[in-house]
Amino acid sequence: MSDKLIVEERSVSDLIPYVNNSRTHNDEQVNQIASSIKEFGFTNPILIDTDQGIIAGHGRLLAGKKLGLTKVPTITLSNLSNAQRKAYIIADNKLALNAGWDLDSLRIEFETLKDLNFDLTLLGFEDEEIDKLLDIESLLPELADGDRDPFQQKTFTLHDEQAQTVDDAITKARTNPLSDTGINENNNGNALSLICDQWLEGKNANG
Repeated sequence: MSDKLIVEERSVSDLIPYVNNSRTHNDEQVNQIASSIKEFGFTNPILIDTDQGIIAGHGRLLAGKKLGLTKVPTITLSNLSNAQRKAYIIADNKLALNAGWDLDSLRIEFETLKDLNFDLTLLGFEDEEIDKLLDIESLLPELADGDRDPFQQKTFTLHDEQAQTVDDAITKARTNPLSDTGINENNNGNALSLICDQWLEGKNANG
């Protein structure tokens, strides 16, 4: 495991896809990968074995071909046994799928990117997913009778520096166990309420 990892440009025609690769890549996903490469560059090298067989990066290779690339960056993993190579081909895909999303933080990032006029479709999400994520009303919790009266949506206009301060404070407050009151399913709402409670307590204590 001490081998130094070196990025090398290799011809796409020399790379050999794994015949038993169980991960599928449809045209839509390949197009998404291609759009990402076009926007950000080929930032994630294809992992190969010493025979130039692909271990991880089949989708990136397909996207590179779609973009007309003749060479792509690769990293050779020469220290894997045959069993490790086969296992890693599966693990590389599955482990990423096991991760989740912090929806509140994700929404903040999407809103920031939207304000910066960045093309959100390059992030790999479907249009419906993006619309739902940015629709604050849809994120309000549904009560048993369908009534949302106990919840309010408030809009504030902030300068960029103020917005950053608020975002930083909410992020810190969310790590405080006291912010998990159980009153609101929205973590940012709980965190903001905690911040205000503590500020009011401090003002009252100081007279």
